Amino acid sequence: MSETMAQQQSTENIQQSSNTGSNSLRPNSSLLNSGSDEDVNSVRSKSRSPRNSTLEYPQMLSLRDHYQIVRDLGRGTYGKVVQAICKETGANIALKILPKTTTKLKEFQRELNISYYLSPHANIIDSYNVAFETRASYVFALECAPFGDLFDSIPPQVGMSEEDTKTVIRQVTSALEFMHSKKLVHRDIKPENILVMAPDFSKVKLMDFGMTRRDGATVRKTNGSIPYTPPEVCEAVRNETILVNSAIDVWALGVLLFCMLTGNFPWENADTGDIYFKEFILWQRRKTTKTPSQWRKFTPRVMKFFRKTLDIKPSRRSSVKELSKYINDSWLLHPTDISVHETDSGTEAEQIDHLSIMLRDHGIDTRVDKRIRDRRISEWLLSL
Repeated sequence: MSETMAQQQSTENIQQSSNTGSNSLRPNSSLLNSGSDEDVNSVRSKSRSPRNSTLEYPQMLSLRDHYQIVRDLGRGTYGKVVQAICKETGANIALKILPKTTTKLKEFQRELNISYYLSPHANIIDSYNVAFETRASYVFALECAPFGDLFDSIPPQVGMSEEDTKTVIRQVTSALEFMHSKKLVHRDIKPENILVMAPDFSKVKLMDFGMTRRDGATVRKTNGSIPYTPPEVCEAVRNETILVNSAIDVWALGVLLFCMLTGNFPWENADTGDIYFKEFILWQRRKTTKTPSQWRKFTPRVMKFFRKTLDIKPSRRSSVKELSKYINDSWLLHPTDISVHETDSGTEAEQIDHLSIMLRDHGIDTRVDKRIRDRRISEWLLSL
């Protein structure tokens, strides 16, 4: 097949994928390779796929002969993503470019297949059935996000509004629920991998499935840690085997929520050597009644969510579905409440505050008449 014919087929595929919507879904799934970064335990999915890529081997094309590169959208250790215009059709798309020096063909095919497989979901970036290779790189086509990624939308040291945060979290959890239902774990949840499709955040999409693996697969630790990395991964040494499970995404989702509401990371690494992480873990294990300073702006209800999603033990973390219980609750304290909360630094005040939170968690309203409250406290204590 000539380059012109291959390009025509690619652009036709882009148009078909963009215009047909659900009509492009195919009922029969190709099998997704699971495995690890070192091809540990290669496993194939037996579930039906929402969409199945028909591309087995990418065509050899000259990138600049067929696409006009507009600008870089993002760069990383994986390679880069660029905005491009197809010279044949005028379509505005994003191209993910993975250097052959650091990417195996099998890894490229896996990411392409997973991206295409998941893209029918409304909150996952649309991946077209278009892929090719150049002399130096593997390339595949994605939908272009008009408003960049979420990272640029989070004001440093301030954070997003509670309303906008909830709008985003609803969509991210929907995408993760879908992935987890297909036994896939993203493994790289962070603001840079959430694309903003509308200025009011009414449409955001999860992207970048280069680290995605099957739930239950084993991988080897090959890189360092970031604030979204769970403690079981942070503690692993290089080349140590790690079990992939959905709790990895749950942990990252909890950190993401903190970052969106505050504009800060809760810690640099989820390791006891990090003073902020150690402070949080001591509070979580109820070794101290003092709420860590950077968590005092949150209401007891969302703190309960943080306690359940940021549990140091993966088996005790809740599912992403648990967040739906908290979506309609108030997440942030009012400024006046924060100032009062932060000045209560004495031991007695801390204990009273801690007891009030515990009582509210058990359905006891501490704002009622003192006599009624005392009776309810007595009844609760006797029931323990």
